[in-house]
Amino acid sequence: MASYFRGTLWMIFILSMLPLLTCDMSCNSSCLCNSNGVVKCDGYIITDIPKELPRHTYTLLLNDTNMNIINEQSLSDRELLLRFSLTHSHLHTIHPLAFHVAPQLKSVKLSFNDLSTLPARVFSPLTALEEIYLDGNKLETLAPDMFEGLEGLLVLDLTRNKLTNPASDIFDGLTNLTILNLGRNYIKKLSPTTFHSLTKLRLLRIYNNELEELEEGIFDTLVNLEELNLHQNQIKSLPTQVFWSLENLKNLTLSSNQLQALPQKTFYNMPKLSKLTIYKNPLLSLPDELMGHMPDITEFYLFSTNLVTVPGNVFANMSGLLLLNLHLNDKLKELPLDLFCCLPNLQKLSLRNNNIELLQPKIFSSLTTLRILLLNDNKLKNLPEDIFENLTGIVAIDLRNNNLMTLPGDIFLSNTHLKDLTLSENPWDCTCGIRDIARWIRYNEQVVLDRDNVECHSPVYQLLRRVGSLSDEDFNYCNAKTFKTSFATQTNLPEPTQTLHVTSTSPPVASTTFDPTTLAAVLHTESTTQPDETHPTSLPFHDILVLEHGPEYVHHSHHKGWVYVWFLPSNTALIGVFMFGYILLLATGFLLILAAIFGMYRLSVSMDKLKTECAQTEE
Repeated sequence: MASYFRGTLWMIFILSMLPLLTCDMSCNSSCLCNSNGVVKCDGYIITDIPKELPRHTYTLLLNDTNMNIINEQSLSDRELLLRFSLTHSHLHTIHPLAFHVAPQLKSVKLSFNDLSTLPARVFSPLTALEEIYLDGNKLETLAPDMFEGLEGLLVLDLTRNKLTNPASDIFDGLTNLTILNLGRNYIKKLSPTTFHSLTKLRLLRIYNNELEELEEGIFDTLVNLEELNLHQNQIKSLPTQVFWSLENLKNLTLSSNQLQALPQKTFYNMPKLSKLTIYKNPLLSLPDELMGHMPDITEFYLFSTNLVTVPGNVFANMSGLLLLNLHLNDKLKELPLDLFCCLPNLQKLSLRNNNIELLQPKIFSSLTTLRILLLNDNKLKNLPEDIFENLTGIVAIDLRNNNLMTLPGDIFLSNTHLKDLTLSENPWDCTCGIRDIARWIRYNEQVVLDRDNVECHSPVYQLLRRVGSLSDEDFNYCNAKTFKTSFATQTNLPEPTQTLHVTSTSPPVASTTFDPTTLAAVLHTESTTQPDETHPTSLPFHDILVLEHGPEYVHHSHHKGWVYVWFLPSNTALIGVFMFGYILLLATGFLLILAAIFGMYRLSVSMDKLKTECAQTEE
């Protein structure tokens, strides 16, 4: 009986509350309403704020509508509304009293509309306002008292407008503002007092404008600023101590400006800086004293400049640096020996696309934590044997597109963690000097990612052959050290047109070491005449025959205990003439064959015609 009574009471309560719940949960057909008080409305049929919305709507988001005007009563009867957003709707007019009916609003977002002007003090009734987003409009000017009375404002976004010269006191009174975004406008000049009241500002973005200079003292009161974006302007010079008051700054971007020089001690008194960019400036030089103590910096970008070199101590105060991009400086030819002395934590170093021809031995010896090293697209002709000696943790090295002809065979000996090595687009010289590195490539094919494109560029007979395909047998001629012979004078050398005869004889008493040029003269033979075993100028060799320098080796053959060796002359022009003659001979032969075939065809046709005529005559 008691349970039945309780069930009846619950049924009466639910039925009595049903009209209220139905009224409160009403939602316009163009909107989506959820139980948390968020309402989203989309569609071109919306011309004003819908009236059929839940009473407990706290956030109203209108997007892509046909609402061009916020009139005097658009926001009426919305006592609980805290966040209002009208975006991508071609809004062009706001009534001066539009926000008087909703003084409780904390956030107003009017992004990507067609607003070109705003009524003076239009936001002033919103004393609780914390955020204003006006980005993506067509605002050219702002009334000096536009933000009067908004002491509680935290975020102001004016990005992507057409602002040129904001009034010097436009932000006065915004003492609690933490984020100010003025990026992507047409601002040419800012007064030194523009930001003087923004003592709590943490983020200031003035990027992508037309600023040509920064006034002295413009940032002096921004003691809490953590990020300052000044990139993509036209700044040509900096006041000496313009950043000195920013002791809490963590991120500074000065890239893509017109700076040709920087003052002494420009980046002093910023111990918390973690990211600095000054790339894409036509910098001609850097002062010896540029960087102050920056133990927390992890990223530094210095590329696309006109620098020829950099001071040896430029990174000395950056012990926490993890990423250093010093690339795309097409005039940077040399690096000081101690440039990377004080970067014990560096993990990635990019020196690609510079004009570096030479690297000092052990220039990277202090970078014991380095994992990625990019040296591609430079003018490096050779590398010291110990250049990578201390890089025990290195994982990737890029040496593509340099002028390397060979490398020491044990240059990567200590790089036990190396997994990604690229060596292509270098003019590798596949003579004796490349033997050791060729062997290393052969045994470490899985490390050389572009091994199929690491090709010989010289000598001619090795052209386009893969360096990794060279075997030890290809370098057998490199092993001879001394040629022992019993001949007395150089007059006993065979004539250049004779075939070289090599026999196995007993070791002579005397031994003579040959100059490579003399040896080349001896071995420059092209005749195919039969050997004369009694010729007085025959030259005996012992051990292994080696040509370190001289003409290119073509072929050798054995016949009756003799070795016949042929060489091509080193004169590339002469080789070209031979090749042209050979091709011309082939082409002539081919034409003659075609002419013979055509002649046979014509003869066959004539014979058939003659037979036909004879047959007709007989009939």
